[in-house]
Amino acid sequence: MSQNNSLSLIQDNRVDCWSAMGTMTIGSYLELAVRAYEKRGGIQHQREAIKTTSARRIRARLVEDLRRGAVVPPLVIGIVVNDEDWQLVSQIKDLDQLQELLERYRSGLAIIDGMQRTTALLEAKEQDESIIDRLVRIETWVAKSADSLIYRMLVLNTGQVPWNLRQQLQVVYAPLVESIRQKVSFKRLLESTERRWKGGEFRWDSLVEAYIAFGLRRTEIDTQESLADEFSRLDIADALTTRKYDQYFYETLQLMVDYDVAISRFNDQVDEGQTVEGEPSLDDTPSKRTRTYIRGRNLFDTQAARVAFVVAIAVQILGRVGMDKTDQQSEERLNALKKACEIAVAKIDGMTPEEMRDFLALDVLTEKLSKRPTSAVGRWERAFFENSFRVLLEENFNVPSMEACWRG
Repeated sequence: MSQNNSLSLIQDNRVDCWSAMGTMTIGSYLELAVRAYEKRGGIQHQREAIKTTSARRIRARLVEDLRRGAVVPPLVIGIVVNDEDWQLVSQIKDLDQLQELLERYRSGLAIIDGMQRTTALLEAKEQDESIIDRLVRIETWVAKSADSLIYRMLVLNTGQVPWNLRQQLQVVYAPLVESIRQKVSFKRLLESTERRWKGGEFRWDSLVEAYIAFGLRRTEIDTQESLADEFSRLDIADALTTRKYDQYFYETLQLMVDYDVAISRFNDQVDEGQTVEGEPSLDDTPSKRTRTYIRGRNLFDTQAARVAFVVAIAVQILGRVGMDKTDQQSEERLNALKKACEIAVAKIDGMTPEEMRDFLALDVLTEKLSKRPTSAVGRWERAFFENSFRVLLEENFNVPSMEACWRG
């Protein structure tokens, strides 16, 4: 079957990206898609194939239809390009030029809509190799910001079964993490399996959830919640389309990194790999033992503290949901917080170890956390840290010690 080389190219001014619609062989599509996810465990691991009896029957029917020559709905993929290639997108005339562009950004390609269809295509190929020559429609979104792809993903996948917020964002995490890497100065951005040992080190998967929390402006995120939740979807979509992420999310992460690096000087001399009974875990599953905070970096070892810090700043900058601040107010508040944080970091950098111990008041924090309830621990800790960081921000980082926050 011959491939149609024609291409339809339309600019989306809503979220500043290009939509290119064309056809390519199933073989060409799978080669692009599979290679893009090879280093991340395969396409199926990005969103598991739905395993219900009805879903398996539907997919089996789709596989059989494909073998008989059925046409599937268009698959939607996306890439984030650099400024130089962005200027050339409008000049793309045919599919060959588009495929050249896709090849250059293959490692960051995201399947925005069509994971289950891609799974069916892979299964059909295993059963009948000849289908690789059949044609499939592909819509490619070319953007210069990960936010644009995420917005398209939110709109395209609304109401589908069942894909939660975290899984949605992980599908396009490659361009999102790359944007974070470029715009935030970490000591080190960790892979999901790496352990944090020093201040300024954060795992990318923890930042994906922080991204969600920033848009929702709340710490209570049910990551099993479907995007059929209209309020959650619309809150994030609003933040994306008003460019709040571009303007404020990365700046918020930088504030957290800078403050984390500063306070992590306390007990910085502890040997790497040394563990302490009850020390905070890296995930958000609270230990049954009382956590003992002995190092400055222990504060942001926990996801509860990370999410709470991001949300507290988001509320300060953007206002509460339903009480949004103007762009001017948001910009002024952000600049004030950046200046205040810079002053606080300089002050902490000048402290002796004894002064830092008194300032951080980690013994008070440990005592307060020891009084947590026996149920809904994670939710309680997030609320506790959000309240603590709200005190810190309301005082513009100018507190005599963090005890005022822990007891606030």
